[in-house]
Amino acid sequence: MNVPPAYQSPLLEKSIQRLAHADIELYITKKRVKNINFRLKPRQLLVSVPLFISSAQAVQAVVKRVPWAIANHPQVLEQYKRQGLPLAQSSTADCTLLLWGVEQPFTLNNDEKIVYYRQHLSEAMPALFDKWQPIVGAYANEVRLKKMHTRWGSCNTRARRIWLSVYLPAYPIACTEYVIVHELCHLHHANHSRAFWQTVATAMPDYQHWHDMLAGKGGQLD
Repeated sequence: MNVPPAYQSPLLEKSIQRLAHADIELYITKKRVKNINFRLKPRQLLVSVPLFISSAQAVQAVVKRVPWAIANHPQVLEQYKRQGLPLAQSSTADCTLLLWGVEQPFTLNNDEKIVYYRQHLSEAMPALFDKWQPIVGAYANEVRLKKMHTRWGSCNTRARRIWLSVYLPAYPIACTEYVIVHELCHLHHANHSRAFWQTVATAMPDYQHWHDMLAGKGGQLD
């Protein structure tokens, strides 16, 4: 256990004991992060707390997450066993898995992540295109997924074919919706003219937030 003195309290002690019964140790560290982050690993619950969060707030957040950690710990252990990762060294492996922007209680290697993301994006796409195509007033003939690191999406306007990056499910689903809207709007305007961006804004007024989020991750949109 590694809990700074500022966080130690009777309330947290009860949670630490519950975790101990499930063979899980609690580690809390202060970091320059925006939100309280939880990472469940074999026999460890790692918590990163923003510098501006009070110890009382942090303790409350940890206490609420304890049932989640205990319930998901067997799955985490099994996942590591399937991957052949040494459980004693699991804390050194930085393989956080996000699905629609939410950290998952297990890890995957890069190849497994691609399969995992492809599956979830394939399942989500039909409903998302059914939602946004009538709003944009444009319809794609074909949608494909591709392992793209530098682009979140692209559009072949002549074939009316849209490509989506298989890595999109790592981010909030609204990011994927924005990429879909962006590429559908290219079926109206093949460039990034003022008319194009007006079409995007009309369809999705809050697009700028999701655009900025993806831009901050280094990818672009054609």
